Amino acid sequence: MSGASGQFEVFQYPVDPDAAAFPMWEGWGGAGEAAPTEFENEQRDRRRVAAEAGMRAEFEKLLGEETRKSFEAGRERGGQEGRRAEREAQAAELNFAAEQRMRQAGELVADFAEERDRFLCAVEHEVVELALAVATRILRREAQMDPLLLTGAVRVALGQLSGSTQVRLRVPVEELDLWTAAMALVPNLSPKPTVVAGEGLRLGDCLVETELGSVDLGIRSQLGEIERGFFDRTGGRGTRGVPGRAEAMAAAWDGGGAR
Repeated sequence: MSGASGQFEVFQYPVDPDAAAFPMWEGWGGAGEAAPTEFENEQRDRRRVAAEAGMRAEFEKLLGEETRKSFEAGRERGGQEGRRAEREAQAAELNFAAEQRMRQAGELVADFAEERDRFLCAVEHEVVELALAVATRILRREAQMDPLLLTGAVRVALGQLSGSTQVRLRVPVEELDLWTAAMALVPNLSPKPTVVAGEGLRLGDCLVETELGSVDLGIRSQLGEIERGFFDRTGGRGTRGVPGRAEAMAAAWDGGGAR
C-alpha cells in the first residue's frame, strides 16, 4: 500500500493443500426458511387440544375427588349433628317424663295423705270409743277381783289435803268393811278419812268429801274424763257429742251389752 497516493496493494497467497478448512459462517441462516404448513398447524392444534383435554380431565378428577371428600365429611358431620340432636331430644323427653312421674308421685302422696286423714277422721271416734269400752271391761274385771283397786288414788288425794281437814270417804255399801279396814291399816295417812256408805254407789265408785267440796275418784268418772280429753283433742266432741255413749259405757261397766 502506498501512503501518498492512497492506493492498496493486494497480495494473494497460494492455497496450502494441507491447511485446515475453516467453517463458513452461515450468518443469518434459516432466515429464509418456509412458514409452517397447514398440516403442521393442524397437528400443533391437535396436540394443544389433547393437552387441554388431559388437563381438564385431571382437573375434573381432582374436583370430583374433592367433592366426594367434602360430601363424605359433610355427611359424617351431619350424622354427628343428627345423633347429638337425637340425644338432646331423648334427654329432654326423659327429663319431661321424669318430671311428670315426680309430679304424679307428689299428687299420689298428697291424695293418699288426704284419704288417710279423711279415713282417720272417720274412724277416730269409733277407735276411741272401742278403746274406752275395752278399758271399761278390763277395769271392771279388776275392780271385781280387787275392790280396793282405788286405794292408791285415794291416798294420793288425801295427801293433797291439810291434816286438820275433816274428810269423808263414800264407798259402796257392800265394800264398807273392806275400805274401813284398809284405811285403818294405811300408815302415815293424814288426815284419816271417815269411811261411810254411799247410797247408789256401785262397784268401782269412790268419793272424797270435805267441807270445801268433793271429788269423784271412781273408775267410771275417770274414764269419762279420759273420754272427754280424747274427743277434745279430736275436734271438741265430748260425751255429749256422741249419742248414747254414756249409756254404752254404763252398760259396759255393768256387764251388759258393751260393744
